[in-house]
Order: sequence, then C-alpha cells, then structure tokens
Amino acid sequence: MSSYQQTTPARLTEPATRKLPRIALLIVGALYIFAGLFFRDPWKTNDLTGIATMMDAYRESAWLLPQIGNFAFAQEGPLTTWMGALSIGLFSPLFGVFTDPLTAQITAARLPTILYFFLLLWGVWHGTYLLARRPECQPLPLPFGGEPHPRDYGRMLADVAFLFILATIGIIIPIHETSSFPLLLALFSIAFYGLARMLDHPVQGSIILGLALAGSLLTHGFIGATPILFMVACALVSRAFTSHDKLTFLITLFLGVGCFLAWFIPAQATNPYWTSSWLHWNYSSFGFSNPQLFLKSLRDLLWFTWPTWPFALIALWNWRKWLRAPHIFIPGTMALGSFLTIALVKDAFEPEYAMLTVPFAVLAAMSIPTLRRNIINTQDWFSIMILSLSMITVWLGWIALHFGWPQQINHNITRLLTGYEPRISPLALLAAIVVSILWYSMVSWRLRINPQALWRGLILSAAGLTCTWILLALLWLPSINYNRSYKQVSQELEQALETHVKPGECVREQGLGMGQRAALRVFENITFTYDTTCKLVLLQTTRQHLKERTLPYADNARILWQGSRKSERHEIFLLLHLDK
Repeated sequence: MSSYQQTTPARLTEPATRKLPRIALLIVGALYIFAGLFFRDPWKTNDLTGIATMMDAYRESAWLLPQIGNFAFAQEGPLTTWMGALSIGLFSPLFGVFTDPLTAQITAARLPTILYFFLLLWGVWHGTYLLARRPECQPLPLPFGGEPHPRDYGRMLADVAFLFILATIGIIIPIHETSSFPLLLALFSIAFYGLARMLDHPVQGSIILGLALAGSLLTHGFIGATPILFMVACALVSRAFTSHDKLTFLITLFLGVGCFLAWFIPAQATNPYWTSSWLHWNYSSFGFSNPQLFLKSLRDLLWFTWPTWPFALIALWNWRKWLRAPHIFIPGTMALGSFLTIALVKDAFEPEYAMLTVPFAVLAAMSIPTLRRNIINTQDWFSIMILSLSMITVWLGWIALHFGWPQQINHNITRLLTGYEPRISPLALLAAIVVSILWYSMVSWRLRINPQALWRGLILSAAGLTCTWILLALLWLPSINYNRSYKQVSQELEQALETHVKPGECVREQGLGMGQRAALRVFENITFTYDTTCKLVLLQTTRQHLKERTLPYADNARILWQGSRKSERHEIFLLLHLDK
C-alpha cells in the first residue's frame, strides 16, 4: 500500500464511483458538437479566415503556405489549413450531390472540427484515467472496507473530467468555428495524455507528446508550443519520472522539432517573405502587457474557464502535500505553463485561454473526491438555477422576437436585426420543446433520485449547457446568421464589380479587415491587387465618416457603389473611382 493513501484528502465509498453509461457521454458529446456547426454561413473573423485559407489551398493549390487570395496569411500555422483542405477535397464532391458547390465546400471544411472535439475528449478521459488509477491518487481506505476499486475510481474521475470539458463556458462558441481553436484544444489534450502515458510506457508516451508538440507548432506557432515545452522542462526535474523516462524526452524534442522543420525549410525556400512574416508574428506576439490589459485578461479568464477554475484551485489546495505526485504535477505544470504564456502574450485571447481548458478540467476532477457533500449539492443547485434561467431567457427572447412581447425586449432585439423577417420553423420549434422537456426530466430525476455518484452535479452542468446551446441553435441560428453573415454584401459587391470594372482595370482595397477580406474571398472568390495606380478602390469605413465627409480621397473620388450588412449600424463598404 502506498504511503500516500494514509493521509490522502480523497474520501469516498464505492457507490460514489458508480459508472456513468458510455452511451450517455457519447450522446451528450455528439449533441454538443453537432448543434450550431452546420447549416449556417461562416462568421467573422476566425471562422471566415480559417475557411478562406482552406478553400485557397484546395482551389489554388496553396498547400504549403496559407493564403487568402494573394494575401499572405502568415499567422498561426498551416496545419488547420491542411486538414480543412484535405477534408474539402475528400468530402465536398459527396456533399455536392445534395447542395451547391460553395455550401458543399464549407460543410466539408467543418468536418475536421468533429474529429478535433472527440480527440479533445478522448485525451482528457484517458489521461485522467491513467493518473487517477495510480496509488498516489487513491482515496483513503475505510476501516471496514468499501472503498472503490482503483479502476472504478479512475473511470469515475475520467468521466468527471470529460463532463468538466463540456461544462466549460468559454469554449462552446469558438469550438464550433472552423479555426485553429478546436485543433489547438485537441493537441493540448493529446499532449496531456502523452505525458501521462510516459509514466507507464515512456517511448509510446514520448512519441505522442512529440507529435502534439509538432502539431502545436504548426497550429499556433511558438505560442502554442510554449506550455508544452514548459511542461517537459518541469518533468525533467521531477521525481515522478525516472532517468530512463527523462531520456525518452529526446524523442519528443527530435520528433517535434523535426516535423516542424520538415515544413519550415521548404516554406523558407519557396517564399522567404511569408516565413519572415510568420516569424515576425511569433516574435511580436510575445511581450509584457500593461497592467490594465493583464487584469482584463484575468477577468476574461474567470468567465472563460468557468466552472473549472474554482475546482482547480480547490484541488491544488486540498492536494497541496501531493504537488509532486503525477496526478497533480502533470496538469498543474501544464496549467502553470499556460498561465505564464497568457501573461507573456501581448493580446491574449481565446486561443491562448484555451490552453488552460484541459489542465483545469483535470485538476477540477481531482478536487471532486475531496469535497464535502454539501459543496457538491450546492454545485447541483447552482447548475439547476443558472442553466434553467438561461433556457428561460432563450425562450423569452424568441417569444419577444416573434410575437412582440415583452415590448422592450422586442425593441432591443429588432434594433440588432434591422430588416430581418422572423419565421417560425415548426420542426425546429418542436425539437426545442423536446430539449426543454429533456432538461426538466433531468432536473426532476436529480431531485427525486438523489444519486450518490460524484458525477451527478457535473452531468447537470454539462447536459444543461448542451441543452442551452441546442436551444440557441434551434431557435436563434437563422437570426444570428442574418446578423453576422457577409454573404449578401459579398454578392452585391460582386455584381457591382461586374457592372463597373472594365476589361484591363484592377481593384485595390483600403481599410479592409481580415474577416471581411476572407468573407469576400469565400463567398464570391474576390481578391484585390496591391497596385497603387489602380483607379478603383474598395474602402471599408464607417457611416459616421461618410456622413461627416472625412473619407480618404474625398476630393477626387466618385462613389460607384455602397453596401453593408442590413443589420450593421456602423460598418459600410464603398467602391470608389479615383478621377485623378
């Protein structure tokens, strides 16, 4: 028996580790990722730029270096582009049988997101299971027996970590985007699993960790690789790994750096400007933020990682005498490396916040067997109240949009959806009612049965957030798509270009945002020249500048066309012809 078991803070009986049916986890996970992923246009900015680079790789064979038209998209890395373009090549012909070519390509580009999501869950579940069944993590033996078997205990904590991922509020929208975000999350999960696997199978684990390191470099550059390298550095000085285990980290480094150089060297030879821009993006991303921005990042992190961060802190405190034990050391160093990376990135946002998702979920799972029953019950009631209120809010907003009551809510919504004509889909409405009934049934089951299993609170959080997301997708996806899609304005611009651009003339842009550039490329395959002598200019500006006549070229330009999204109150596009 391990000496850790005599004073471990984990205390629970065998009934508390009752197995959660695998089919329940699979259903919740499938509903979570499929809702809101398809049957909509790509939205700015990351969603559009991701699909734009994938389509250019497929259409223009720009595989080695991501491009948006003739614009060098020298940010992050090429792996997301490769995976999406490959999926377009394989599956868009199949989808093209049922829909138009553009929709088929967009749908095919989103398929890898499903793979990334289940890789995320797979890595978290199996990595947590490997750590939780180790002797250091086992609960205190009971005087008369009845403590859970290590295998059952490990499965229970793995289920809880799985549910904590699904319950994390901040990832639910970006994980449904066709961007680097879902892939980066999956790679961090695989890196966590690889390091946990090294405790039992050093070579196998080091290969998995090396592939995750290479993938992170090719997905989010040096920013994505920094937490993994920090985790490896901490492992090299840890007693949790033997000298033989530490030697296998050479495999990790050689594999990670080798895969990266296998892309970077040909890229450098093909287009030195692209690679120098990519290196500049990496170097310029690092730097100390001013205190105000750092405090803002901390505030956003509290929201993004809810509800895992309070439980992660509880785990670090309750297991403070076991900080060197693998089940705390591995996710703890991963969390510390991720937090330091966020502190060192100037404009840290969702891709950087995502780095904390996996370690916080694992640490949060480790806290559950150390909590008192009243705290777990409080978590249950909090989940019921907050998520039920969220679903009521979704329904109330939908009623206000379609029936005009309450009037104030209707007014606030219609201001954001100028020109939108709401229509009720009977099928979507019926499905939304079914989802609401399912949530009511789950809450009723929880209150009536009062199960002893420690996952009872987390299943409510994960399922409740999933139900809320499904409700949003069923009831609000058409209106959100209307508010955020650039499809119509792209079509209008294409028609204006056909009317006003004469043979031999070129068009350049000024002030065009990255998301808008990608939208024009995705929907109408529009690109721009860098020739400053072009007489035609697409200008992105604001209505206020247009009203105050403070536009560039105000003295020598004629407006040939102007347009914007109907719901947009500020942004406007102008096609100008310069007379001089």
